[in-house]
Formats: sequence, C-alpha cells, structure tokens
Amino acid sequence: MQLQYFSIELPFEYPFSISGGRTKTHQPSLIVSLSLGNITGWGEAPAIVYYGVTVENMLSVLEAKKTMIEKFAFTTPDRFWHFLHHLLPQHPFLVAALDMAAWDLYGKLSKKPLFTLWNTEWTKTPLTDYTIGIDSTEKMLQKMKAKPWPIYKIKLGTPNDLTIMQQLTQNSTATFRVDANAGWTTEEALQLIPQLAAMGVELIEQPLAKDNCEGMRAIKDISSIPLIADESCVSESDVAKCADFFNGINIKLTKCSGITPALRMITEAREKNLKIMMGSMNECTIGTAAIAHFLPQLDYVDADGPLLLSKDIVQGLTFSNGNIQVTNLPGLGVYNIFPIIE
Repeated sequence: MQLQYFSIELPFEYPFSISGGRTKTHQPSLIVSLSLGNITGWGEAPAIVYYGVTVENMLSVLEAKKTMIEKFAFTTPDRFWHFLHHLLPQHPFLVAALDMAAWDLYGKLSKKPLFTLWNTEWTKTPLTDYTIGIDSTEKMLQKMKAKPWPIYKIKLGTPNDLTIMQQLTQNSTATFRVDANAGWTTEEALQLIPQLAAMGVELIEQPLAKDNCEGMRAIKDISSIPLIADESCVSESDVAKCADFFNGINIKLTKCSGITPALRMITEAREKNLKIMMGSMNECTIGTAAIAHFLPQLDYVDADGPLLLSKDIVQGLTFSNGNIQVTNLPGLGVYNIFPIIE
C-alpha cells in the first residue's frame, strides 16, 4: 500500500462552544489516504484538544510508522485494524482515520458502498440533528432561526440552561435534544430533567461527569427522557459499563478507533438493549460519510459536521431537512477531494 496524508483546518460558520468554556473557531483535522494501484481510500481524524489529540502529534506518529504501515499486506479492513491497534495502541484517533481509509479502499475494491457490505438496506434511516453551540440565549435563538431544521441538538451546561430551553422550544415546533457534555451536577440534573421532559426533549447526552456513577444511577431512576452516554462511552470496553447507567450510547468513530470496532459496539449494545446513536466530532464530509453509512443501524444520529463548517474539501453527501443521502459510489462514496495529493 501507499500511505499519504495532509492536514486541514476548516472554519466553523459560528464559533462553536460547549460546557466548560471550550470554544473553537476552526476544526483542524488529519486526512489520510491508502492506495493499491490506482484505487485510493480516504480517512479523517479531527484533532480534539480535550482528548489530547493534535494534528502535529498524529503527523509525527505517521512519519515514524509509515514504512511499517505500507508494508502491511492488505486483505480486509478488520485484519488491518488489528494490526494498527497493536502498532498504535495509544493513538485511537489515528487508527480511526487509517481504518476509515481501509474501509473506503475495501469498498472500492469490492465495488460496493459500505452499507451494502454490511448487509444493511437504505431504509428507515434516522434524521440528523443540527447542533446549536453555547452562546447567549438571543444568539442561540438567532442561529436556530437561521437554520430551519427538524431536530436540534442544544449544547448546555450553563447557569441559564432552563431559560435557554424555554426560549428555544417556545420558538420552534422542531424536536429538541440536549447535550450537557458532562456539565451538570447530580442536583442540577435532578432539577432540570423533569422540566426538560415537560418541554418534550427527546434525549439527553452525558448529563454528568463520566465517573459520577452514583449520580447517573439516581437520575436514570427518575428520568423519563432517554439518557445517552458520550464521554462515558469512548471504546468497546465501555459498552457493558454504560448499560447500568444509561439508556443508550453515542459512538464516535474517532474515539472508539474506527469503523471496525464501531460495528462490534453496535452488536454488543443491541444485545444489552441499549439505544444507539452515532455522533460527529465536527468532521468534514470524509468522516461524516463514514457515519452516514451506519444510518440503517442507528436509532439517532448527529452527523452535522459539514453543516457546521463553512468550508469543505470533498463532495459525496447531500443534506435535506435532516435526511442524509450517500452516493451510489463504492466505499465511502466521497469524491472531488481537494487538495489532491500528488
């Protein structure tokens, strides 16, 4: 195989803020490609500072391991993932990008889209939400009105959460989801959840800190709203633990180290009667296309990365009122990638 890579930094349409005072105006990402002959697969790993992941570090690791990766005799993505998992055990985001590229390559070699390779049909695919980052209530309302959408995910974790949700829900008939990003205390969650339920909130992502198991047990007992693990569900080993404290899990391809383990996580989650969501980490269309191919297997999806960014480097997805359509091309179905690696 031939391995190539480059970095990108794409601007958000609006500064993107979540709980804990974390704000960013651009999303840096690593783009990788794996080629066999004239067929190339693509993958993406966004850099997330609060997970200690930078593009510079991923590039440094790739430089050191490039020769070993290129010497691997590629046959199937799952074999390649196991090789990468042992070669790069401390770098799940990087493994995810390479695994994504391997699946794209495999799909192109097989001449099939990924969802077809997984024996799923493009039916009953859930609508993606559109995320409103933390801001003043007035600006959050302006962002929502500027983007009419059937489902909104609202970032919370502020002293004004109740006021924000009252204002937003009173100004739209859309479905609302809430993501606290571990920003609430147990007491705050116990007070807020019944009021959010009265507003018709569909689900709540990660209300409490990931290690607050006692608090999660307490709020799960009183919540009529499904509680979805995000920060508490990073890798495969977390699925079983989440079954005791949550109603579902949000799988992030980059955090769990790729498409290959995500497929196994879905199987285990179904066995434990957990709802399954797949979420964005502000990927461009490359990473978002990988999420989109999972749609037939999901209950909920947050795949709005390209909608939040004001620029992209690739085509392959269409968004229409929450519906996502992939192309009929094999693999991820992405094309017209710029910049092209020579």
